[in-house]
Amino acid sequence: MSDSSPLPPVRLHSEAELARDALAAPLLSRAVRLARWAGPGTRVGAGGELVDEQLPVAAVELGLLDAGAGTEDDAAAYASEAWRVAVDTGLVEITDEEEGTVTPGADLALLTSGSPQDVLTLWLGALDTVLADASVPDLDGLVDAMGEDGTVDFGGLDWNPEAEAEFLEGVLGNLYLLTVSEDGPGEGPVPLPALAASMIVPDDMGEPTDDILEQVSDAMMRLDDQFRLLAPVGLVEFQPVDEALMADADEDFADPADADADDTDVSRYGMVRLTPLGLYGVRARMLEAGVDAPAVGDLADKGADALLDGTAAFPQRAAQAEIEEWLTRREHLAGARELLAAARGGDPGAPLRRLRCQQALSLVGADAEPALREVLDDAELGGLARVWLAEQGATDVPPPSEELVFWLTVDTIAAQLAAEGNSEELQALVEGLAAQHSGFFDAAWRVEHPATPDVLETMGRLHPDKSIAKRARKAAFKARSQQGG
Repeated sequence: MSDSSPLPPVRLHSEAELARDALAAPLLSRAVRLARWAGPGTRVGAGGELVDEQLPVAAVELGLLDAGAGTEDDAAAYASEAWRVAVDTGLVEITDEEEGTVTPGADLALLTSGSPQDVLTLWLGALDTVLADASVPDLDGLVDAMGEDGTVDFGGLDWNPEAEAEFLEGVLGNLYLLTVSEDGPGEGPVPLPALAASMIVPDDMGEPTDDILEQVSDAMMRLDDQFRLLAPVGLVEFQPVDEALMADADEDFADPADADADDTDVSRYGMVRLTPLGLYGVRARMLEAGVDAPAVGDLADKGADALLDGTAAFPQRAAQAEIEEWLTRREHLAGARELLAAARGGDPGAPLRRLRCQQALSLVGADAEPALREVLDDAELGGLARVWLAEQGATDVPPPSEELVFWLTVDTIAAQLAAEGNSEELQALVEGLAAQHSGFFDAAWRVEHPATPDVLETMGRLHPDKSIAKRARKAAFKARSQQGG
């Protein structure tokens, strides 16, 4: 994730649902079964691994040979991986390393008597183990790099453990960002070429060079191997790269442009998506690393000031989801009063707070009407209140003064500018205002709003008509002079 802007909030499933998903994940499920199977007669090596003679027995216990898990070697590898997870997560304990005595771990009981959070903590431990495994090169490469003394020449592998782990974390971070972003695929799968390209191709690059395409191709192959390992722990749903493509050396499957091709063709290049459990897992790792990764509901128990400030940088739908969660825990009239009080202010963030307040108030019913009528004479909230009352079909609403209309216009543009920057919607709003009110700039510069100069400068920058843009800039100069700036 190269962008330092705040992450949109993720909507997580409940801990109970996530815990059920964790227990159903094939790898953790196998680890639990082996932990319950193990006993004093289970023989392990010096590192706690099952000895070779035990692996076929463990594979039979897991039903891997009957379930078509591949060859006996494949079944043994799956059993070995599940045992390693059982040891790493504390589901089993090696009490005597010399004798290799195995006993049930203290955490095994948590699966039946613990809380959903206990289960998720165990699953996160399993995820750590799998991510560490996924960052290790293939065994063939290790054998080739092994010296006569049995040590591995990591330099000969061209493998940097820290860089490999960082790359995989970056990939998962990008996949997370694509999932939670409003312009991303949401819960849909992401083509592997696009995901690999997001890590390799510079943002400002036009047509990728052959060298860049080769790097993307290599990254795809690494990710194909890694996601095959990550799928059994429940982190992702993964459709591997079609082996027929890998067999065809002349197939140009690395070009990121292929991500825009026909859906059937794209799927052959590999598709991946984070599961709900995966979203939880990646977010947990982000939080542990100090990344601000909000979740919908984080602000539900906080005050309206925290809600309006906290959702200021959220995309529209994300802000609405957070506001809806906040409102479900409050009586609407009291909530409306709290929101209106928090929306006041002349600081730079105030216009966007009022926009979020207006968004929140659109979700409450007519029972909030008294709160809006109470602020009709408020210089900062009176315009907002009139808009809400009119939308509710209320009667006896006093008409706004011209001064209030202009103040509300400036406040609205300032909020839109803070929320979206120089968007097409803002440009359309600017053009519409100038077209509907021929004397707008003659009056707007007098508006006593802290954002008036900036708003008029923005209008001058965005309006395509040079003469109108010049009038807007002159008005901005007058407004700044009036405010002493």
